[in-house]
Amino acid sequence: MSTSRTATGRRTWTEAEVRALGLTTDITTAGSVLGIGRTKAQELARRGDWPTPLLRLGAHYRVPVLELLRLLGVEPPRPSTPESPTLRAVR
Repeated sequence: MSTSRTATGRRTWTEAEVRALGLTTDITTAGSVLGIGRTKAQELARRGDWPTPLLRLGAHYRVPVLELLRLLGVEPPRPSTPESPTLRAVR
């Protein structure tokens, strides 16, 4: 897979690549998605100025990918609603 880069050499992310990150990602990767360098991303998180909700685990920050997608204006996919199973009483 080839990676696209901007004129300044920063990586550009596709929606599919962001979704493939899973439920959360680290602050450095989230910063890359937003075009923010590692140092600035960590600084924003420490100051409480990061643009999405964060999860703090010890000294590390995790960014919910769903919130990152929302910030980018991408609507999350609606979950499919399978047919409700018939419930039977257990005796």
